[in-house]
Amino acid sequence: MTSATDSPLPAVTRLIATDLDGTLLRDDKTLSDRTTAALAAAEEAGIEVFFVTGRPARWMEVVSPHVQGHGMAICANGAAVVDLHDGTLIDVHPLDRGIALAVVDILRESAPGVSFAVELATGIHYEPAYPPFHMDPGATVAIAEKLLHEEVPGTGAPVLKVLAHHPELAPDAFLTLARELAGDRASFTRSSPTALLEISGLGVSKARTLAACCAERGIAAGEVVAFGDMPNDVEMLSWAGASFAMGNAHPAAVAAASGVTLTNDEDGVAVVIERILAAR
Repeated sequence: MTSATDSPLPAVTRLIATDLDGTLLRDDKTLSDRTTAALAAAEEAGIEVFFVTGRPARWMEVVSPHVQGHGMAICANGAAVVDLHDGTLIDVHPLDRGIALAVVDILRESAPGVSFAVELATGIHYEPAYPPFHMDPGATVAIAEKLLHEEVPGTGAPVLKVLAHHPELAPDAFLTLARELAGDRASFTRSSPTALLEISGLGVSKARTLAACCAERGIAAGEVVAFGDMPNDVEMLSWAGASFAMGNAHPAAVAAASGVTLTNDEDGVAVVIERILAAR
């Protein structure tokens, strides 16, 4: 594994794809002045910057001022492409509600104590036992089976992902269990330090949606530099021509990346961007 200063870079870098939490953002969820300057310099040099995150569109305020012409972000682990200028959903890869219900049933039986939240294109809703957090306006609190039910199939808002939290299982053990039991029905990943699974439609990932966005622009994987820190970044780090796991990254992200940079609190993304620009 090579470092931020000696890992090979593409001969031509046309797009930078970066995760947010634990990667671009510091632990206090802010962007440093150095990172802000690096992003602006990359865009000025003609390199597109894509934010590729597990976050929903409504939690993108922290980086919305830093998008340039395209204004696009890949959210919900690839389930949505969003125009951050106005919050419009450009593309959606939903999780079928029937499959989501089947996965909920499987996890309830195999992991007693699990609780769920449902992330719709219109907002998040969650079960009474789901860990408390700042409630989004308009959120409904009910069991997942009710949240996923439709009186008329196909008429509800698209399901971007289902979240499954367990209060006792180890995070990686919970992920492994879910993939073994239902990996043929949906995509399972995680980005939280807790046992919190993120469940998307089968085959949906950051990498798949990023690849489609790049293809639309005539950008090859070998012209992309990607950054990430958690299991939900693994496919993207493997796909990109050059990729960097953060110094604080999960072992799976480190194994998937072609290099390792400094931690998110040490401006690890900015360090690599500065090197890319210096080599132009």
